[in-house]
Parts: sequence; structure tokens; C-alpha cells
Amino acid sequence: MAQAVKQLFPNVQVTIGPAIEQGFYYDFDRDEAFTDEDLSKIEARMKELIAQDLPYSRRELSKQEAVEIFRNMGENYKIEILDEIPDTDVISTYTQGDFIDLCRGPHIPSTGKIKAVKLLKSSGAYWRGDEKNKMLKRIYGISFPSNKELTEYLNFLEEAAKRDHRKLGKDLDLFSINDEVGAGLVLWHPNGAMIRHQIETFWKDQHLKNGYELIYTPHVGRSKLWETSGHLGFYKENMYSKMDVEGQDYYIKPMNCPFHLSIYNANHHSYRELPIRLAELGTVYRFERSGVLHGLMRVRGFTQDDAHIICTPEQVSDEVEKLIVFSLDMLKSFGFKEFLIYLSTKPEAAVGRDEDWAMATDSLRASLTKLGLDFGVDEGGGAFYGPKIDIKIKDAIGRAWQCTTIQFDFNLPERFDMQYIGADNSAHRPYMIHRAVLGSVERFFATLLEYHGGNLPLWLLPNR
Repeated sequence: MAQAVKQLFPNVQVTIGPAIEQGFYYDFDRDEAFTDEDLSKIEARMKELIAQDLPYSRRELSKQEAVEIFRNMGENYKIEILDEIPDTDVISTYTQGDFIDLCRGPHIPSTGKIKAVKLLKSSGAYWRGDEKNKMLKRIYGISFPSNKELTEYLNFLEEAAKRDHRKLGKDLDLFSINDEVGAGLVLWHPNGAMIRHQIETFWKDQHLKNGYELIYTPHVGRSKLWETSGHLGFYKENMYSKMDVEGQDYYIKPMNCPFHLSIYNANHHSYRELPIRLAELGTVYRFERSGVLHGLMRVRGFTQDDAHIICTPEQVSDEVEKLIVFSLDMLKSFGFKEFLIYLSTKPEAAVGRDEDWAMATDSLRASLTKLGLDFGVDEGGGAFYGPKIDIKIKDAIGRAWQCTTIQFDFNLPERFDMQYIGADNSAHRPYMIHRAVLGSVERFFATLLEYHGGNLPLWLLPNR
């Protein structure tokens, strides 16, 4: 694709072009946007290059040699990439016909091995995802071993477009996002607000029936709270800027966890009180790059269905089992039927004692096995602070959507010095499980719309 673009538009500079989960893209520095007519010309030229069966030729060279090649070509972005590569690393280029590119490889033997290709769309993208950098022009494409598979995929895209929650949200007058209000900030219209009310009311009723206690927490907190939780040390780039309030720094919350732990620590606790299950529909705000914002799926202000279960080591297995059953029952109530379940284990960099990790992981695994659920294992895929279970739903056209997460945390209980008095009259550190069934109300709402194609279960429909 990059070769075709350079042949048709010689003044364009090429930047990066990776393979992604659904095909590939390449970013180009060009003043004008690529039109549909441009994409048709590029695709036609790509097919000509495929017909020529051009071999791919790999060359390894020094960094200095590579810089000289791309400087002579006027490819400044390639030089910037090379500047960041250590001098000792192996540099490789690939040549096909009159085109040369910086690439690690490997490649197929020749262009003729490509059987079916389609350019899907063009969009804008900041260089390296940073809005402070220049806006580039991105072209997305897809390739398959046969035209039959390509046709099936294009039919899939057509069906997905019909189900796009942004289109359905507008057609059904459910929500909007207004640039004057701010990117990634959702305005809920009466129809959407009523459906959301039904979801949240059901959520609260089910939690109360299952032994949870509902809480409410502030939208902002002093910097000391975020220092204790570690967010200012490890998450600050995703937080909104500080606010000065009477000489004290305050931050709008990116997560609810520190407030929940502060509620627990407000009183002394005996082992007889545990487990304590605190639940909140808490609205949080995170600074997401504008380039990744996507309808309700990726926003800057959203409401998490947060819960934290604080328990003794002896209660862990029973709590995990109840959590899995509760989560699946909740999701089934919204019409979801097929689930993909994954257990993520300890990564190389982790906090907490090995024995705690082993016990928590074994509890998650044993609960899934006892319930007779099929699950995959993501070795080393857990967070640095604990193992987890992820539950994804599979929709009518085969897509998987992340919903439920059941996550152990060995980090925050330590940071907040959480304790309970055991039967031996001594202080002990409790176990804590983060838990979100829906993930976030916004993303769940979008998932629900796309899963059902807008035809929501009757009990969710607004009475208007």
C-alpha cells in the first residue's frame, strides 16, 4: 500500500504502518485528506503490484547507512525513528520494486502471494498519537487468503455498521456528544436516560439482594489521597489537572477505589463483620487522548459499576464463586448468552507475597472449575497487583466485548494499611477484590445497543 501511495503521490512522506487485529494501516504526511477516489486509485495500483509478483528483499545494515538512505529519500519520519534505535541494534530494510522501507520483518516471499485486498477507509491520526504533533493521514486496509473470506468480512462490516451504537444513539435519540461541552463527555437525552435509569435501578436492586451495601463518594479528592493510592506516581498522565482549593491541591477522581477504602478505614472491624461488600455507581474522569475517543466505548467521563469485597483469607473461595455466579446471572438478564472467560495469572513485575498470589489464583481457578465453566488462561496477564478473571460477551456477529472483571488487589490494602481484628485478637490484613460486572455504564450501554442491534429487551425500553 505504501508503495502504491508513493507512486501515485510522490511528495507524500511515509511514517509507520503496522499490522493490527483487523488488517493494517499506514500513516502518511500529506496536506490533503485521501478521498474515496484516491483510495480507489491506490487499491487499483496495489492490485497491479500484486500482479507483478515483486519479490521482497531484506537487507541488514548499520544505523548510519540506514539514516543516509532515508535522508536521501527525504523521509524525515524514518530518520526520527532511527534516531531512537540503539546503535547496537540490527537495522533492516525491505525492498520491493522501486520502494524501500524500514522494517523488522519478516515478510512473505513476494507481492504475488497476496490474494485479496481491500482499502476500508481513511482518517486523521496524530504522529505517535500525540495531539501536539502533526496530524497525519491514515489509510486502513485488510487482506485475506481468498476473495471468499474478504467478501465474508465485508458483509460482517456492513452488519456491524448497522449496529454501530453511535448511529443507533442518534436514530433513537438516546445521547449525544457536543464539542462545546467537551470531547468524550456524554449528554444523555430523555430516551437514553430512561433506559439508563432502568439499568441502574436493576443494578442496585440486585446488589442489595446479594449482600452489597451501597455507598456514594465525592468526585474530587485531595492530592494526599492520590499520593497514598499511588495514582499520582503511576497514573498522573491519565488524570485531569489539579485544582487549587484554599491552598490545597485537589484532583477529580479517575477511580473510586481510594474512597471505598477510606470508608472501610473510617471504623475498626472485626473478622465477624467480614465480608464487607461496598458498591457504587461512581462517575470518574480520565484524560484519554482525543485520537482514541470512540462514542460511548471510550470516553473521558463515565460511571463505573464499582464494588470492593473485603474479606478474610478463609472467605476468598466462597466470595469468588458467588461473584462469578452473580456476574453471569446479571449479564444473562440483559439477553447475553455466550461468554468467553479468561484467567490472568501473575506477571513478572508484581507486588504482594508469592503465597498470596498462589492462593488467590488457585481460588479463581477452582471456582471456575467447580462451576463447570470453560476458560482460557492468560499466563502472566494479570495486573501487577493481583490475578483476575475477565468475562467477555460474544455477540450475534461474532464480536467479543469486555464486561466483567474480578480482580484481586494486594497493593491498595497495603498502601491504606487496611486491617481487621481476627479471632486471635490480633490485627490482620484483609483480602480485597475489585469487581465490575458491567465495566462502565457508558460502555455497557453501547455494547447492549450493538449486541441487540437497537432492539433492546422490553423491560429496558423507555415508557414514552
